[in-house]
Amino acid sequence: MDCLVAGANFLLEVVHQEAFTYMGDQKQFVQIDPNDLYPYLLVNIGSGVGMIKVEGEGKFERVSGTSIGGGTFWGLGKLLTKCKSFDELLELSYRGNNRAVDMLVGDIYGGMDYSKIGLSSTAIASSFGKAISDNKERGDYKPEDIARSLLRMISNNIGQISYLNALRFGLKRIFFGGFFIRRHPFTMDTLSVAVNFWSKGEAKAMFLRHEGFLGGVGAFMSSDKHGLKELLANQVVQRSPSKLSFAVDKTLHGSPDGEFNGDESIECSVYAA
Repeated sequence: MDCLVAGANFLLEVVHQEAFTYMGDQKQFVQIDPNDLYPYLLVNIGSGVGMIKVEGEGKFERVSGTSIGGGTFWGLGKLLTKCKSFDELLELSYRGNNRAVDMLVGDIYGGMDYSKIGLSSTAIASSFGKAISDNKERGDYKPEDIARSLLRMISNNIGQISYLNALRFGLKRIFFGGFFIRRHPFTMDTLSVAVNFWSKGEAKAMFLRHEGFLGGVGAFMSSDKHGLKELLANQVVQRSPSKLSFAVDKTLHGSPDGEFNGDESIECSVYAA
């Protein structure tokens, strides 16, 4: 956890366009002022979910969490479908329609919105709720629909709990990371919609371009004896063409759209200060 927080702090303070929002297939980078970064909530979604209030360098506290996380998605998905891997299950969910499995507000109120309490007809009233009333066996449901419902159920739950904890501690920023995300569009979009819904648009879910490397970067930084953070900060400001640790221009800055080519190698030359 020390390394996770150290890696997030480093990337958010030093790397240009590290944070971004993603909703409705729209990716938008967020400029973070290093002098106004703290405090923030870091939500790490692995097998379970850890929620960490970060207040500065080396100052953090795990304030909450939930056992309903990536392991839940993979475990239940493996039991309910024939998928053999996490990525296979995610790919399957993209082809599904959760409305075939979930009970929506419109299913309860005759296809209408429940505008009196601010619920649209397409809001999920009960995840997997249609399985109660439908005269069907499990084999009658499409695996992709089950996977989609499962992903939405877990992502919505994590988004809600994250926002409530941010509200609890008065935190204005929520960053999501961990194995569950890995820049998968639908996962990010669902988390964003959940945070937007529960906060009534006052909060936004944010993601990190290098979220898969938080622990590794933090571990490296914790053993750094050469003031690499200061060197990289100067490199970002000066945009010097000279090569530096992490090959800043190629690796940490990435391509113009912030995406990596799968064939790109990551250069990690370390130079003494």
